[in-house]
Amino acid sequence: MSTTLLRTSNAARAALRASSSKRTASMASTSFIRGKATLPDLPYDYGALEPSISGKIMELHHKNHHQTYVNSFNAASEQLEAATSKGDIAAAIALQPLINFHGGGHVNHSLFWENLAPSKNGGGGEPTGVLRTAIEISYKDFSSFKTKFNAALAGIQGSGWVWLVKDNETGQVQIKTYANQDPVIGKYTPLLGVDAWEHAYYLQYQNRKAEYFSAIWDVINWKTVDSRLK
Repeated sequence: MSTTLLRTSNAARAALRASSSKRTASMASTSFIRGKATLPDLPYDYGALEPSISGKIMELHHKNHHQTYVNSFNAASEQLEAATSKGDIAAAIALQPLINFHGGGHVNHSLFWENLAPSKNGGGGEPTGVLRTAIEISYKDFSSFKTKFNAALAGIQGSGWVWLVKDNETGQVQIKTYANQDPVIGKYTPLLGVDAWEHAYYLQYQNRKAEYFSAIWDVINWKTVDSRLK
């Protein structure tokens, strides 16, 4: 996936920073052109992640759900610009939740596509090197890490994401849960994210979401996850 540095308007940047004094660590990995969010191309075909994730789910998830976040973020950003230019503080404040939600959806999904790969092209298996060591320091071994990660996914009430993040202050990795489309912000760097929204699995797995949580490990792109740690 080709990516460009985030360049939003001043008003949009201010809104995206509303919940944190620091810019989201993940935003440099999303696609924006001249201040507009753009839907990133996938580095694989929609059906390439089967049988873990069906081609139909990938197509709907990317072309419909992610595109909606992109469109809604851009629309809210334009409204925010207009409100800011008019000095309408109340309207600008009211738009911030929309900016954060849809901007977060764009950021999260852009990172999600990149940390997946077909099993025949690097997906699955286990992490190695520095990443493996970091996981073992925090969770004893890879098996224990997977168990705790899946437990975090299963524990989400409603919709959200589970991320393996790096604590930029300690250098250690840890599992964190984020509600809805909240992005990884502040002192954490996002390494590996799994979408636990129903639209990510329901068409294929229905209410058997534990099967989705198990199957997705077969298409995790550990090379990408490792590159985010460094």
